[in-house]
Amino acid sequence: MISVTQASTGEAPAATEVALSPRRFTLLQRISLPIIIAAGYSFIRLIGPTLRVSISHEEGAQPTVGQRPLILSFWHACIIPATYLFRNLGIRVMSSNSYDGEYMGRIIHKFGFVAVKGSSSRNAVRALLGLRRALQEGWSVAFSIDGPRGPRHKVKPGPVSLARSSGVALSTFHIAVENAWVLNTWDRLIIPKPFSRVLMRFGKLIPVPANATDEDIEHYQQELQASLDRVREFSETNMKNVGAPEFPYNA
Repeated sequence: MISVTQASTGEAPAATEVALSPRRFTLLQRISLPIIIAAGYSFIRLIGPTLRVSISHEEGAQPTVGQRPLILSFWHACIIPATYLFRNLGIRVMSSNSYDGEYMGRIIHKFGFVAVKGSSSRNAVRALLGLRRALQEGWSVAFSIDGPRGPRHKVKPGPVSLARSSGVALSTFHIAVENAWVLNTWDRLIIPKPFSRVLMRFGKLIPVPANATDEDIEHYQQELQASLDRVREFSETNMKNVGAPEFPYNA
Protein backbone atom coordinates (compact mmCIF):
# COMPACT_ATOMS: atom_id res chain seq x y z
CA MET A 1 0.00 0.00 0.00
CA ILE A 2 1.27 3.49 -0.86
CA SER A 3 0.27 5.88 1.89
CA VAL A 4 0.88 9.12 -0.02
CA THR A 5 -0.35 10.07 -3.48
CA GLN A 6 2.23 8.99 -6.04
CA ALA A 7 2.36 9.73 -9.75
CA SER A 8 2.57 6.87 -12.18
CA THR A 9 5.89 5.09 -11.97
CA GLY A 10 6.06 4.75 -15.74
CA GLU A 11 6.60 1.03 -15.38
CA ALA A 12 8.19 -0.71 -18.33
CA PRO A 13 7.62 -4.35 -19.21
CA ALA A 14 9.96 -6.68 -17.35
CA ALA A 15 13.33 -6.81 -19.08
CA THR A 16 13.86 -9.88 -21.20
CA GLU A 17 17.61 -9.57 -21.67
CA VAL A 18 20.07 -10.62 -18.99
CA ALA A 19 23.80 -10.18 -18.72
CA LEU A 20 24.54 -13.03 -16.35
CA SER A 21 27.64 -14.79 -17.59
CA PRO A 22 28.20 -18.48 -16.82
CA ARG A 23 30.74 -19.20 -14.13
CA ARG A 24 32.27 -22.25 -12.57
CA PHE A 25 31.09 -22.82 -9.01
CA THR A 26 31.58 -25.68 -6.59
CA LEU A 27 29.11 -28.56 -6.66
CA LEU A 28 27.50 -27.33 -3.43
CA GLN A 29 27.15 -23.82 -4.85
CA ARG A 30 25.55 -25.13 -8.05
CA ILE A 31 23.08 -27.16 -6.02
CA SER A 32 22.32 -24.25 -3.68
CA LEU A 33 21.93 -21.61 -6.39
CA PRO A 34 18.36 -22.41 -7.55
CA ILE A 35 17.24 -22.87 -3.93
CA ILE A 36 18.60 -19.46 -2.90
CA ILE A 37 17.08 -17.79 -5.96
CA ALA A 38 13.64 -19.34 -5.40
CA ALA A 39 13.67 -18.52 -1.68
CA GLY A 40 14.86 -14.94 -2.19
CA TYR A 41 12.36 -14.20 -4.93
CA SER A 42 9.46 -15.75 -3.02
CA PHE A 43 10.27 -13.88 0.16
CA ILE A 44 10.44 -10.45 -1.52
CA ARG A 45 7.31 -11.19 -3.57
CA LEU A 46 5.35 -12.14 -0.43
CA ILE A 47 6.57 -9.37 1.88
CA GLY A 48 6.61 -6.51 -0.65
CA PRO A 49 2.84 -6.06 -1.09
CA THR A 50 2.32 -5.87 2.69
CA LEU A 51 4.64 -2.87 3.15
CA ARG A 52 3.04 0.50 3.87
CA VAL A 53 5.20 2.82 1.80
CA SER A 54 5.50 6.61 2.01
CA ILE A 55 7.69 8.62 -0.35
CA SER A 56 9.34 11.95 0.45
CA HIS A 57 11.30 14.26 -1.87
CA GLU A 58 13.85 16.99 -1.38
CA GLU A 59 13.26 20.07 -3.50
CA GLY A 60 14.66 19.32 -6.94
CA ALA A 61 14.43 15.53 -6.54
CA GLN A 62 13.04 13.15 -9.14
CA PRO A 63 9.22 13.46 -8.94
CA THR A 64 8.38 9.79 -9.57
CA VAL A 65 10.02 6.43 -8.91
CA GLY A 66 10.02 5.62 -12.62
CA GLN A 67 11.57 8.79 -14.04
CA ARG A 68 14.35 7.94 -16.49
CA PRO A 69 17.10 8.06 -17.47
CA LEU A 70 18.81 8.68 -14.13
CA ILE A 71 21.83 7.34 -12.25
CA LEU A 72 20.46 6.10 -8.92
CA SER A 73 22.68 5.56 -5.87
CA PHE A 74 21.74 3.97 -2.55
CA TRP A 75 23.38 2.08 0.30
CA HIS A 76 23.68 -1.70 -0.01
CA ALA A 77 21.66 -2.25 3.18
CA CYS A 78 18.48 -1.15 1.32
CA ILE A 79 18.77 -3.64 -1.51
CA ILE A 80 15.83 -5.85 -0.48
CA PRO A 81 13.13 -3.16 -0.18
CA ALA A 82 14.62 -1.34 -3.20
CA THR A 83 14.26 -4.49 -5.31
CA TYR A 84 10.52 -4.51 -4.67
CA LEU A 85 9.87 -0.75 -4.87
CA PHE A 86 11.73 -0.34 -8.19
CA ARG A 87 10.45 -3.56 -9.79
CA ASN A 88 9.56 -3.87 -13.48
CA LEU A 89 11.22 -0.60 -14.52
CA GLY A 90 14.00 -2.16 -16.58
CA ILE A 91 16.70 -0.59 -14.38
CA ARG A 92 20.25 -1.68 -15.19
CA VAL A 93 22.49 -2.56 -12.24
CA MET A 94 26.14 -3.49 -11.86
CA SER A 95 26.43 -7.05 -10.59
CA SER A 96 29.68 -8.56 -9.33
CA ASN A 97 31.09 -11.84 -10.65
CA SER A 98 31.05 -13.40 -7.19
CA TYR A 99 28.67 -16.16 -6.10
CA ASP A 100 26.69 -13.58 -4.10
CA GLY A 101 26.49 -11.38 -7.19
CA GLU A 102 25.33 -14.34 -9.29
CA TYR A 103 22.32 -15.27 -7.17
CA MET A 104 21.41 -11.65 -6.41
CA GLY A 105 21.59 -10.82 -10.11
CA ARG A 106 19.25 -13.69 -10.92
CA ILE A 107 16.80 -12.71 -8.17
CA ILE A 108 16.55 -9.08 -9.28
CA HIS A 109 16.20 -10.21 -12.90
CA LYS A 110 12.92 -11.82 -11.86
CA PHE A 111 11.80 -8.34 -10.73
CA GLY A 112 12.56 -6.76 -14.11
CA PHE A 113 16.12 -5.53 -13.51
CA VAL A 114 19.00 -6.19 -15.91
CA ALA A 115 22.35 -7.14 -14.41
CA VAL A 116 25.52 -5.82 -16.07
CA LYS A 117 28.53 -7.83 -14.99
CA GLY A 118 31.38 -6.03 -13.24
CA SER A 119 32.33 -4.51 -9.91
CA SER A 120 34.49 -1.77 -8.45
CA SER A 121 37.42 -4.20 -8.44
CA ARG A 122 36.91 -6.34 -11.58
CA ASN A 123 35.68 -5.54 -15.09
CA ALA A 124 34.61 -2.08 -13.93
CA VAL A 125 35.38 -0.37 -17.24
CA ARG A 126 33.40 -2.91 -19.27
CA ALA A 127 30.44 -2.64 -16.88
CA LEU A 128 30.47 1.17 -16.93
CA LEU A 129 30.47 1.12 -20.75
CA GLY A 130 27.45 -1.17 -20.63
CA LEU A 131 25.68 1.14 -18.18
CA ARG A 132 26.46 4.20 -20.31
CA ARG A 133 24.97 2.46 -23.32
CA ALA A 134 21.83 1.74 -21.28
CA LEU A 135 21.57 5.42 -20.33
CA GLN A 136 21.89 6.42 -23.99
CA GLU A 137 18.99 4.07 -24.73
CA GLY A 138 16.88 5.86 -22.13
CA TRP A 139 17.10 3.42 -19.22
CA SER A 140 18.02 4.28 -15.63
CA VAL A 141 20.93 2.58 -13.91
CA ALA A 142 21.44 1.95 -10.20
CA PHE A 143 24.40 1.48 -7.87
CA SER A 144 24.36 -0.02 -4.38
CA ILE A 145 27.13 2.45 -3.87
CA ASP A 146 29.05 0.89 -0.96
CA GLY A 147 28.75 -2.67 -2.32
CA PRO A 148 29.68 -5.36 -2.83
CA ARG A 149 31.94 -5.49 0.25
CA GLY A 150 32.12 -1.99 1.70
CA PRO A 151 33.38 0.06 3.34
CA ARG A 152 29.89 0.76 4.63
CA HIS A 153 28.32 4.14 3.77
CA LYS A 154 31.29 5.28 1.70
CA VAL A 155 30.77 6.50 -1.87
CA LYS A 156 32.78 5.04 -4.73
CA PRO A 157 33.65 7.04 -7.88
CA GLY A 158 31.76 5.06 -10.54
CA PRO A 159 28.43 6.98 -10.59
CA VAL A 160 30.05 10.42 -10.81
CA SER A 161 32.32 9.37 -13.68
CA LEU A 162 29.32 7.85 -15.44
CA ALA A 163 27.31 11.05 -14.97
CA ARG A 164 30.12 13.11 -16.55
CA SER A 165 30.47 10.82 -19.57
CA SER A 166 26.73 10.32 -20.16
CA GLY A 167 25.25 13.73 -19.30
CA VAL A 168 22.65 12.04 -17.07
CA ALA A 169 22.02 13.41 -13.57
CA LEU A 170 22.73 11.62 -10.31
CA SER A 171 19.85 10.75 -7.99
CA THR A 172 19.98 9.38 -4.44
CA PHE A 173 17.52 7.68 -2.15
CA HIS A 174 17.35 5.87 1.17
CA ILE A 175 14.72 3.47 2.48
CA ALA A 176 14.04 3.37 6.22
CA VAL A 177 11.98 0.47 7.57
CA GLU A 178 10.06 0.71 10.82
CA ASN A 179 10.22 -2.99 11.72
CA ALA A 180 12.98 -5.08 10.20
CA TRP A 181 15.43 -7.83 10.80
CA VAL A 182 18.94 -6.33 10.57
CA LEU A 183 21.61 -8.87 9.75
CA ASN A 184 25.00 -8.86 11.42
CA THR A 185 26.77 -8.38 8.08
CA TRP A 186 29.18 -5.69 6.90
CA ASP A 187 26.29 -3.66 5.42
CA ARG A 188 23.76 -4.30 8.24
CA LEU A 189 21.33 -5.64 5.63
CA ILE A 190 17.69 -4.62 6.22
CA ILE A 191 15.01 -7.30 5.84
CA PRO A 192 11.55 -5.75 6.26
CA LYS A 193 9.04 -7.52 8.47
CA PRO A 194 5.51 -7.97 7.08
CA PHE A 195 3.19 -4.94 7.26
CA SER A 196 6.00 -2.60 8.30
CA ARG A 197 5.92 1.09 7.49
CA VAL A 198 8.57 2.21 5.00
CA LEU A 199 9.82 5.72 4.26
CA MET A 200 11.74 6.31 1.04
CA ARG A 201 13.44 9.70 0.70
CA PHE A 202 14.81 11.02 -2.61
CA GLY A 203 17.62 13.59 -2.73
CA LYS A 204 17.78 16.45 -5.20
CA LEU A 205 19.25 15.66 -8.61
CA ILE A 206 22.96 16.32 -9.10
CA PRO A 207 24.02 17.13 -12.68
CA VAL A 208 27.70 16.65 -13.56
CA PRO A 209 28.95 18.69 -16.55
CA ALA A 210 30.80 16.93 -19.36
CA ASN A 211 33.77 19.30 -18.96
CA ALA A 212 34.20 18.59 -15.24
CA THR A 213 37.87 18.26 -14.27
CA ASP A 214 39.28 15.58 -12.02
CA GLU A 215 39.21 18.13 -9.21
CA ASP A 216 35.54 18.81 -9.99
CA ILE A 217 34.83 15.08 -9.90
CA GLU A 218 36.13 14.96 -6.33
CA HIS A 219 33.72 17.77 -5.44
CA TYR A 220 30.74 15.96 -7.00
CA GLN A 221 31.72 12.76 -5.25
CA GLN A 222 31.62 14.63 -1.94
CA GLU A 223 28.24 16.09 -2.93
CA LEU A 224 26.95 12.59 -3.67
CA GLN A 225 28.21 11.40 -0.28
CA ALA A 226 26.50 14.33 1.45
CA SER A 227 23.23 13.65 -0.37
CA LEU A 228 23.21 9.97 0.61
CA ASP A 229 24.01 10.85 4.22
CA ARG A 230 21.26 13.46 4.21
CA VAL A 231 18.48 11.25 2.84
CA ARG A 232 19.46 8.44 5.19
CA GLU A 233 19.33 10.72 8.22
CA PHE A 234 15.99 12.19 7.13
CA SER A 235 14.25 8.88 6.50
CA GLU A 236 15.54 7.19 9.65
CA THR A 237 14.77 10.22 11.84
CA ASN A 238 11.31 10.91 10.41
CA MET A 239 9.96 7.39 10.11
CA LYS A 240 7.97 7.87 13.32
CA ASN A 241 6.36 11.05 11.93
CA VAL A 242 4.97 9.52 8.73
CA GLY A 243 1.25 10.23 8.49
CA ALA A 244 1.30 13.35 10.67
CA PRO A 245 -0.36 16.40 9.05
CA GLU A 246 2.83 18.45 9.24
CA PHE A 247 5.07 15.74 7.79
CA PRO A 248 7.30 17.23 5.03
CA TYR A 249 6.77 14.85 2.11
CA ASN A 250 8.18 17.48 -0.25
CA ALA A 251 10.75 19.64 1.52
